Amino acid sequence: MRFVHYIAILIGLAACGVPEAPKSEAGRLNIYTARQYTSDQAIYAAFEEETGIRVRFRDTSAPQLLESMKTEGASSPADIVIAPDVGSLWKFQEAGLLQPVTSPRLEAAIPETFRDPEGHWFGFARRARIIVYDPDRLNADDISDYGSLAGETMKGEVCMRSSSNIYNLSLMAELIERWGEDDAAAWAQSVRDNFAREPQGGDTVQIQSVSAGECAITIVNHYYWVRMMTSSSSDQRDMAERTAIIFPTVGAGTHVNITGAGVAANAPNRDAAIAFLEFLASERGQELLTGPTKEFPMVDGVPLPDGLESLPEFIASDVPMLKLGENQSLAQQLYDKAGWK
Repeated sequence: MRFVHYIAILIGLAACGVPEAPKSEAGRLNIYTARQYTSDQAIYAAFEEETGIRVRFRDTSAPQLLESMKTEGASSPADIVIAPDVGSLWKFQEAGLLQPVTSPRLEAAIPETFRDPEGHWFGFARRARIIVYDPDRLNADDISDYGSLAGETMKGEVCMRSSSNIYNLSLMAELIERWGEDDAAAWAQSVRDNFAREPQGGDTVQIQSVSAGECAITIVNHYYWVRMMTSSSSDQRDMAERTAIIFPTVGAGTHVNITGAGVAANAPNRDAAIAFLEFLASERGQELLTGPTKEFPMVDGVPLPDGLESLPEFIASDVPMLKLGENQSLAQQLYDKAGWK
């Protein structure tokens, strides 16, 4: 566990590794984040510069943060929770670890589809779950939607990461909402039957596997492919260039998810926390959040990060974000039933 200032590690940590924070710290903000990007420290520095509020942060996995906040209870120092998936935010909300926020600035900037109706969390960046495939082995005309991976012609051609990964759980949650439980279960089973290998690695590994010929098709978040295409490493660029992408559909559009944040239920510095959320919705905050990661900005008018301008236009699915959380448990059950590790 760690909880640090953006410049240097704080001294005087408690024995458990978490600083003992008083219930009220004027000019302070404590962030619990599951986004483990060094680049996010530039966001905290810019917020400090603009507001004079000093930022401390702790970055680790969403499940670890969730359990820590449960254990800390009302004495938790967390003011802000940041997570790279609405499914994780939903878990914090269900556990009573987020509080509702009313902010005209946030409501004007963040589309209704990408925020909790009661203001427990707001989406600040979007990502699309896309198909990456080998154009030498597959025809683009045969790949239009997520159902394509379940076809008989894909036998032995599919690489995927673990079913317990939150991105795959959220995708399955939407398929359940769109298709119903039976058809979603059938998809999971058919894709499992088409595996070229057992699930392993993250999204980048899936792209590398397609590039290396280990399989012909996979599903990843768009930014993993864009990062490889814009990498300073020629090896990374070469691997990505040997593949092609499609923004598949489910219902009327492509499955999308968010990086989002909310104010902790027992936030000692609530006003500072709301100010930070509003900063994330500003043009500067959006550019710092999405530029290094290659996510899509949430706020209209914010310039796209380098590399995204070359992607094809797509329509985002309009399934309510809450459904991606509510259907998580059933999604895992269907994957498990299909034998998808």
